[in-house]
Amino acid sequence: MTAERKTLGVSTAGASKRAAGSFALTGARLDKLKERAREARRAPTPAQEALWTELSGSRVGGVKFLRQSIVGSVIVDFAAPSRWIAVLLSPEGANPEVDALQDKKLTDVGVRVLRFAEADVLEDIARVVKAISTEANKPFDKRAARRGAAQMFANDEGADG
Repeated sequence: MTAERKTLGVSTAGASKRAAGSFALTGARLDKLKERAREARRAPTPAQEALWTELSGSRVGGVKFLRQSIVGSVIVDFAAPSRWIAVLLSPEGANPEVDALQDKKLTDVGVRVLRFAEADVLEDIARVVKAISTEANKPFDKRAARRGAAQMFANDEGADG
């Protein structure tokens, strides 16, 4: 008999309509995201490759990271499902508005987001790994984070109406 494990996949049960809508994917959209993630795993950027060398094999505090993982409607560069952490790398010339939207989608459902510029990873990977390790080892109550996100949505909807 195996116990069901919870992972970084986000359930929209009990979340507000706005939260559910931001992560609702059609079959075609999900298939497209899976293919894009697969392609990104096959052809990583130099920064992704360097950071994966540091994160793979549970080297950072014993936390397992996945590469190019789909979390809701966002492909994240690295995800730690057990800690609800998503690490994203921004290439030079990235659109900050798109980055902010992706970060908000994730944080709204309780995922902790760490975003770094690819140049920072290549120039000072030790600092980046230390920041990831620090966040991975912080005490974190995902239930409280999700409750907080749900309350935030309720407050936002009350302000709109």
